[in-house]
Amino acid sequence: MTPRVSLPEAFLNRPIAHRAYHDVALGRPENSLAAVRAAVAAGYGIEIDVQPSADGAARVDHDYDLRRLKGESGRVRGRSAAELGALRLLGTSEPIPTLAEVLAAVAGRVPVLIEIKDQDGDMGESVGALEEAVAQTLHSYAGPVAVMSFNPNSVAAMAQLAPGIPRGLTTSAYRDEDWPLLRAATRDWLRLIPDYDRTGASFISHEAADLSRARVSELKATGAGVLCWTIRSPDAEAKAREVAHNITFEGYAAPIAA
Repeated sequence: MTPRVSLPEAFLNRPIAHRAYHDVALGRPENSLAAVRAAVAAGYGIEIDVQPSADGAARVDHDYDLRRLKGESGRVRGRSAAELGALRLLGTSEPIPTLAEVLAAVAGRVPVLIEIKDQDGDMGESVGALEEAVAQTLHSYAGPVAVMSFNPNSVAAMAQLAPGIPRGLTTSAYRDEDWPLLRAATRDWLRLIPDYDRTGASFISHEAADLSRARVSELKATGAGVLCWTIRSPDAEAKAREVAHNITFEGYAAPIAA
């Protein structure tokens, strides 16, 4: 079993803003520096996603495709870091930031939870380059940070590349209609959360609608941190907190406990 690194308390005692504290109506697109700065100002933790550029840089972006957020055709990994840096998000002046730029903006003031997006296509073993870029960027960062991925092999790679950084699994019910591009066998395997020990994970971030799953309770009972995604109302937050230690939220101002 790969040694675990405990998730710092900072990830459990304040809500985590999903893709940072975004509100495009206020000029803060998701995963933008403006949304990151707003989260820091509000005192929220920050969840961001990373994708690779064509030349191997870790860019902060949820989507694989450029269309929804940038109005361009093609894939994020098909453009160089410089080309991606020249694009703007959702008609604002906000660029696609690098992971280094986000960390510089946070400067250790709030916890940062980094989701490494799967680059294999079926949550398999064809990973490593993005994980290496993330590990290199985090090498000199001193603030509270943790990494996670839906792909257990990405988490296992981070255990080798950055063994001192807390890591976890992003987990789900893996319903067929929500994951049509994954093979049924892959969905059935990941649904069981079987790789928790192998990866040296210390937490999961689980789909909120599936928090009643027995495996979640089992892991919690053994000391796993339980985060959840994605909460969009106070009522949903109250329900999620019956199981989860903390929430990842968007669309409202989640209260921070005194």
